[in-house]
Amino acid sequence: ERAKVQSALLHNEREPKIALEKEKELNELKTRFVSMASHEFRTPLSTILSSASLINRYTDAEQQERREKHISKIKNSVAHLTNLLNDFLSISKIEEGKLRLHQEPIEINSFCKDIIEEISLNVKDGQQVHCTLLPEPAVLRFDKTMIRTILYNLLSNASKYSAESTVIELKVGVEDEHLELTVLDEGIGIPESEQKHLFDRFFRATNAGSIQGTGLGLHIVKRYVDLIGGNITFTSRQFKGSAFNVKLPLQHGEG
Repeated sequence: ERAKVQSALLHNEREPKIALEKEKELNELKTRFVSMASHEFRTPLSTILSSASLINRYTDAEQQERREKHISKIKNSVAHLTNLLNDFLSISKIEEGKLRLHQEPIEINSFCKDIIEEISLNVKDGQQVHCTLLPEPAVLRFDKTMIRTILYNLLSNASKYSAESTVIELKVGVEDEHLELTVLDEGIGIPESEQKHLFDRFFRATNAGSIQGTGLGLHIVKRYVDLIGGNITFTSRQFKGSAFNVKLPLQHGEG
């Protein structure tokens, strides 16, 4: 009986310490994100400001092409800022344990087509996104927000770390009660010695250089894949490209 009491006391003492550690870790995460985001926000904000100022100068009808160029820059910068904020919101929800799966029917082919269309507006000049869809339309139950985030992050990374006029591929398949999503690129690849850290928070490979990024995208992808009960693997060779493969168990019933 005494042992039970002592065990209960130890448990009660441990709980506040664990909660304190979690709170401390979350605060450190937020501090690091604010520091990183303040740096990442500067470039798109200054682009928006300069492009908005320059548009005012192009008042003649024949200057429409120049106006459109700066409007495109503003849109891209706003999209980048939105992605930054989404990363922060996602990681906060994950760390606070507030994420819950919300399954709903998705026609997977049209869903992937919509994401490809969205990504294609923001890829580098000459880049093409090729997609191999399921041979027949299929309605599957998944958390739409999580699936979208997984695909969007993998495809935008493929574009970001690849040169202009390269090909990005998305392959969609269903096998052994799993939805399989594979994203291939011809990009800079990930140095072999750094691959073990790829899904760590804030990790950015040394060869990323000045390419924009928070180091949170793949961490969020991994956490979402884990929450769904799937797995993610990759192969990558420096200067040769990368292939990411995501397998997600098909969901049945209500959710």
